[in-house]
Amino acid sequence: MDSSATDRFDTSRFEASRNRLVSLAYRMLGSAADVEDAVQDAFLRWQAADRQRIKVPEAWLIKVVTNLCLDRLRSAQARRERTVGTWLPDPLLDGDPMLGPADTVQQRESVSLAVLVLMERLSPLERAVYLLREAFSYRHSEIAEILDITESASQQHLHRARRRITAARRRGGEVDAAVARRIVEEFLAAASSGRTERLVALLTDDATAISDGAGLTETLLQYDTPQRVAAVARAGFTPTPAKRRLAGGTPAIHYALVNGAPAILFVLGDQVVGAVTFDITNGKIATVRGIAAPTRLARLTEAWRQHEPDPPLITQW
Repeated sequence: MDSSATDRFDTSRFEASRNRLVSLAYRMLGSAADVEDAVQDAFLRWQAADRQRIKVPEAWLIKVVTNLCLDRLRSAQARRERTVGTWLPDPLLDGDPMLGPADTVQQRESVSLAVLVLMERLSPLERAVYLLREAFSYRHSEIAEILDITESASQQHLHRARRRITAARRRGGEVDAAVARRIVEEFLAAASSGRTERLVALLTDDATAISDGAGLTETLLQYDTPQRVAAVARAGFTPTPAKRRLAGGTPAIHYALVNGAPAILFVLGDQVVGAVTFDITNGKIATVRGIAAPTRLARLTEAWRQHEPDPPLITQW
């Protein structure tokens, strides 16, 4: 095999693992741009390696990507950017390869916005162990090899990670898709028409709302109690000329699934200018997240342009 044919073959072996690599990196980093950088760095290392000596390419690549992600999470810049109250992951449209496998409850949960945010409470090493075990089903012996730790350390990191996430998260079971859509449509109708009492009735007693302020603030805007969440939703969803100017026009509002959860998207032309996601627990909305920073919506917009959406819930907001 000549050198060009060898390069093509080796590139194809890398590409065969790409979806697994990006889905792991997204769970680790939560930023589409950082994921692309990490996977590109892994490709450069793959090209520079003595590939004839690599017996299991995917295992080698998983190790490289995991450690590249750990380096990013441990960096001073990441610690500044990802402090509590300042960070949300990039939302992804269902079907995006970065979301990766969704065959098990653990895999689906590990890519939800709720769990991605909770994983910020873990150390980088705990996060890596948790994901490699829970989302990708690696054995502790394999995780120990990937992270250069002992099997006992891997088990201890997993135990701590599970305990922290379980203690902090809300559980209500998986929600029927039709029920979730109905609840979100009722929320949208109540918020856009200013019916505060109906909004409160749709929310859990400990409901919260989080907004990135369209990227205009350094910290996230957070609201608790059903009454405050309802007031914010009513103010945010009622259209005004000022809001339309800020959006750049009159967007349509579509229902979508984002990171496996129900969401509504504000779409202007082929550009997603806002996303609101919902965590639903026991038939009520527990968390509302508003994301409008353009940098966080870039990947979602790219996927939306390739997507065949249902008719909008609201044609002109």
